[in-house]
Amino acid sequence: MTEQLTPMPEDWQRALAIAAHPDDLEYGAAAAVAAWTAAGREVSYLLVTRGEAGIDGIAPEHAAALREKEQRTGAAEVGVATVQFLDHRDGVIEYGLTLRRDLARAIRRHRPELIVTLNHHDYWSFGAGWNSADHRAVGRAALDAVADAGNRWIFPQLTREGLQPWGGVRWVAVAASPRATHAVDVSATLDRAVASLAAHHAYLSALADEPAEQQARAFHQSTTAAAAPQFGGRPAATFELIGQ
Repeated sequence: MTEQLTPMPEDWQRALAIAAHPDDLEYGAAAAVAAWTAAGREVSYLLVTRGEAGIDGIAPEHAAALREKEQRTGAAEVGVATVQFLDHRDGVIEYGLTLRRDLARAIRRHRPELIVTLNHHDYWSFGAGWNSADHRAVGRAALDAVADAGNRWIFPQLTREGLQPWGGVRWVAVAASPRATHAVDVSATLDRAVASLAAHHAYLSALADEPAEQQARAFHQSTTAAAAPQFGGRPAATFELIGQ
């Protein structure tokens, strides 16, 4: 990032955060979510999978329940009470009509003004690493589902389910994007974001020998500090904001 970052809009009340796996939002957006809920805004989480393929030493049938529990705990740390799972298969999420329909259904149900999702681009903002197929599929489907949710003729079965079209999404905020445009000051919520990520204890323990809290603090301190020069010297969570 070389350009100055603009503060995220604040004239909204409801957000739906959509990600592929448990821990995605804790890495990408938790510090901002904590700031939003502290200000009285409502944020709900939608996870496309249960992250069952994410821990090498734990079989998927056992990992799913463990990772769901950790996700709910992590969400609670930043003031999120509603956490839902779609049960697509971890690691092999397919972009397509089924995923778009499932996300459009959730958008109609929650009726958010802001959608938050994770980086859908090929590369990460914090390095040259290739982004995962699941992240790319879910991020792109989330962008498309915003339009789908507002059009009664694309997935007419949703209307038959009693879910009326919702065209009230004003922005999509893409966390951890290499094309960040906006940011949230997280000076007051960094500790809550650390606790949120550290709640994924089993997942983090499989990644490294360091304690989960240590890993979480190092990550959030480094990423939010990296954004500070473009945001008035304040530690920040960054987003690529796409207006609708």
